[in-house]
Amino acid sequence: MKIILITSLFFVLSSPLFAQSFLSQDSYNGFDISKSLIPKKEILSGGPPRDGIPAIQKPKFESVDEAKWMRDDDLVTGVNYNGVQKAYPLRILVWHEAANDEVNGIPILVSYCPLCGSTVVFNRDINGEKLTFGISGLLYQSDVLFYDHQNESLWSQLEMKAVTGKKIGTEFEILPSILATWKEWKEKYPNSLVLSKDTGFSRNYDRDPYGGYESSSSIMFPVKNQDRRFHPKEKILVVVSGDVSKAYPFSELKKSKTPLKDKVGNQEIVVHYDGGNYVTATDKSGKPINSFVSYWFAWYTFRPDTLIYTSGASS
Repeated sequence: MKIILITSLFFVLSSPLFAQSFLSQDSYNGFDISKSLIPKKEILSGGPPRDGIPAIQKPKFESVDEAKWMRDDDLVTGVNYNGVQKAYPLRILVWHEAANDEVNGIPILVSYCPLCGSTVVFNRDINGEKLTFGISGLLYQSDVLFYDHQNESLWSQLEMKAVTGKKIGTEFEILPSILATWKEWKEKYPNSLVLSKDTGFSRNYDRDPYGGYESSSSIMFPVKNQDRRFHPKEKILVVVSGDVSKAYPFSELKKSKTPLKDKVGNQEIVVHYDGGNYVTATDKSGKPINSFVSYWFAWYTFRPDTLIYTSGASS
């Protein structure tokens, strides 16, 4: 039996029993969930109160040369929009879970749920309204629930829509993003900007508060659907095309010759994977398409109907 050393107060506060009692006393961190698309009993406290995990609202950046503090094996979520590249180190996002930013005129939300290993970039321009987001302190299916400051609606990262409040049912627009090591990213994009540690908050960005979690098969919070074909924390590339999604487990991509040509829904795609952490999906012309990286268990519980790529076949 593996014993995992829990090094963060977040984990101490994150047991389901604590979460349920916390919510009964605090009424869902002050959010109105009288109208909800998800079962109210499945909305749990992650431990911290509203904004107890502070989203980054005014990110600062520095050049690759200035980011001497970055290690080659640090993971980053990267964006590349119209010639502008930015990298968001997970060692920073793990303490904040969201960064409200703008890239080449596009308002974006760079989101990371450490419990689900999900790094998803969304467009913050929702039907002409430029929203800003914070962390609610609540979870659904182990996944972070954001809230927007303008309407106080709760938004599910992996449901990819607002699940309560004035914006209920409004869908996020996913934007292309890339998961890579810092070494991989800076070699491909030497002119990239990187999120600075000068966030305005006092956090130890050299320490992982979830140490040991990624390698463990345990899940901190209950989820509806589970599938044991892959390790729960297996990293997968998720490609979404309309109502169809497909998961590309890294372990299967390692067995395959890439670039890999495939089709998701009506969209022909090409998956690029170098055997490490750098993975991306494009259309036939090389234009990035809507995709992101997540742990297997997290995506499967939200989309048990997801298609799955296996080496030599699809299912």
